[in-house]
Amino acid sequence: MLDKHDSPRHGTTARAAGGRRVPRNLHPLAWWAWALALATAASRTTNPLLLLLVLAVLGYVVTARRSEAPWARGFGYYLWVALTVVAIRVLFRCVFATGITPNDHLLFSLPHIPTPDWYAGIRIGGPVSLEATLSAAFDGLRLACLICCIGAANTLANPKRALRVLPGALYELGVAVTVSLSVAPQLVQSVQRVARARRLRAGRRKGVRALRSIVVPVLEDALERSLHLAAAMDSRGYGRSGTASRRSRRLTGALMLLGMCGLCAGVYGLLDGTAPAALGLPAFLAGAVLCVAGLLLGGRRVRRTTYRPDRWRAAEWAVAGCGVTAAVLLFATVGYDATDLNPSLYPLTWPALPLVPVLALLLAGAAGIVSPPPGRTPVAAGAPRGAGDTRTDRTRTDRTTSEVST
Repeated sequence: MLDKHDSPRHGTTARAAGGRRVPRNLHPLAWWAWALALATAASRTTNPLLLLLVLAVLGYVVTARRSEAPWARGFGYYLWVALTVVAIRVLFRCVFATGITPNDHLLFSLPHIPTPDWYAGIRIGGPVSLEATLSAAFDGLRLACLICCIGAANTLANPKRALRVLPGALYELGVAVTVSLSVAPQLVQSVQRVARARRLRAGRRKGVRALRSIVVPVLEDALERSLHLAAAMDSRGYGRSGTASRRSRRLTGALMLLGMCGLCAGVYGLLDGTAPAALGLPAFLAGAVLCVAGLLLGGRRVRRTTYRPDRWRAAEWAVAGCGVTAAVLLFATVGYDATDLNPSLYPLTWPALPLVPVLALLLAGAAGIVSPPPGRTPVAAGAPRGAGDTRTDRTRTDRTTSEVST
């Protein structure tokens, strides 16, 4: 049995008697911050060696820190989607052959289809070069890394728990985003459940012939989940305006809209060196102030209560810091040549492997070490618990109640 002072409720560095860290679920925003920062780092490069290292880091962290929950089994499906994206990108580049130079190494040639004059610049069919194929594969691999980063965040963190930390004004938007992010994990869970049921019924069909026996139950399960979700949201007063007046709602919407426009203009000004100075930091700060004002004004009409909220501790800071540091090092381009992040294919040579980006990505992989082991999956109410079971009531009854003020 664990001492109560080692519980995540009382200690900031929960340790068992043998020196091991007590399993607990990390704050969901820590995993999302880590994954989005790693995706930002991956978007900076088309170097295939660095992109493969990003995939290796994602695979290690997901394997080391995913829980036993149903949504934590879907990372393999994201890998298949990423592989499909790379294949489609290469296929499109081969069919719509553009940018072929006389010095390219030709692989094969496709039948050429003539195009009208207004379709100039794009050819359908024709010769396919090694340089064009590699360029498409590198671009597709970068997009595949972004998809896998989002998949890792969905695998490691329960998106529904992120609703706890959203401001009251963003609760309805957060519910919509949470539902959309939960589609893929729930779809994976439904496919696995249907496949398991088919095996129990001695289903022997495979490939395309088994598609009908899998798709129909999955769609029926998705419709049933949607109806249950709609009934639950309606019973909890989702979408009600409460005591907020029409003027207050309009003012909140105007502040949020102007704030978002200011943030977009500020980000554009910071990223584009040729933009006017007013579109940089001043526009960004003005947009942030307007957004904060809109959140404060809109949050007055929403009353939310949280049962045992997730705490942000040292492990959360360490995990988020690993990803943010990797993104900063790849954006700073200090200590290495910036051209190593986007190697040229002319002439066709083996890409270099800069040391600083490699160390930055390995630092992002350290999140699998500094984070605590994941907590166990919640058990059903009334299930027997052994004397040596270390499940706490928090993992069983941890839930959020949110309501709209009347």
